[in-house]
Amino acid sequence: MIDLNKEADVWTVTINRPDKANSLTHAMLSELADIMEDAQSARAVILTGTGKVFSAGADLEEAVAGLAKSDVWERLSGAIAALPGLTIAALNGTLAGGAMGMALACDLRIAVPGSKFFYPVMKLGFLPQPSDPARMSALIGPARTKLILMGGQKIEAEEALRFGLIDRIIERDDLMAHARMLTEDTVAAAPEHAIGIKEMCGPGPMAGDPGTV
Repeated sequence: MIDLNKEADVWTVTINRPDKANSLTHAMLSELADIMEDAQSARAVILTGTGKVFSAGADLEEAVAGLAKSDVWERLSGAIAALPGLTIAALNGTLAGGAMGMALACDLRIAVPGSKFFYPVMKLGFLPQPSDPARMSALIGPARTKLILMGGQKIEAEEALRFGLIDRIIERDDLMAHARMLTEDTVAAAPEHAIGIKEMCGPGPMAGDPGTV
């Protein structure tokens, strides 16, 4: 349910469970974390999904059984944030719940029109992943973060772009080509040059820090 393609120093990681809205099991999250921890040599990593939903978050049955409070979410987002290469979330559709963490940990986020973004932890009675509020606040500010996490608001793509939650809206047919285009300069540069520029841009909040729930 997780597909990995390594091509010309660009790793493309695809969540492939469209019949369940790409909801994430513990096994899927662990596999994603393994891949990201192994991606130190990748010059760029593109994270995307199959179908019309990027991810609905935790698999409902496993969430009730404890997945919502597992530290595997933090392991995954921390591994993404710590990568030296350029990381891009190519959001093929709606992004919900704990799946928000992996997108927030990426360097760039692009999304198709009609995508929606929500994180209903207040309504469901769970705390967000520990690093997610800080990463979200760094992108869109504390008040808008509270709008999503505490106000329970579902943000559509155009508003997400205005907020700074995503960086571009790209037509579905062009999404992956655009993501690959964004990696071209990084892949063509000397590795130390690309890493140096990424470091100069500053690490994401709590990048690579271990977290607990």
